[in-house]
Amino acid sequence: MSDFFSELGKKFTETADIVGKKTTEILDTEKFKSQIRTLERANERDYIDIGKKIYEKFRENEIQDMDCVELCEAIEKREESIADIQKEIAKIKGE
Repeated sequence: MSDFFSELGKKFTETADIVGKKTTEILDTEKFKSQIRTLERANERDYIDIGKKIYEKFRENEIQDMDCVELCEAIEKREESIADIQKEIAKIKGE
């Protein structure tokens, strides 16, 4: 009977070690995934800032790259559409 409890104790210890290792792996993995998400969000903010700076330079006629010019022109057209829609909203509200 003592062999049974001895073996049972060993199994519990082994299982606890495995669970502990898996828990550590999961926590470490999630920590790294969180760091990746933080870095990706920082990149997204920088992409937006880069885009804004390029658009500002476009408005000042300082951009010559046609890819950038085409994107900026598309933004400009959407801004005009937004302004038109806002005027329609103002008319509906009687402003």
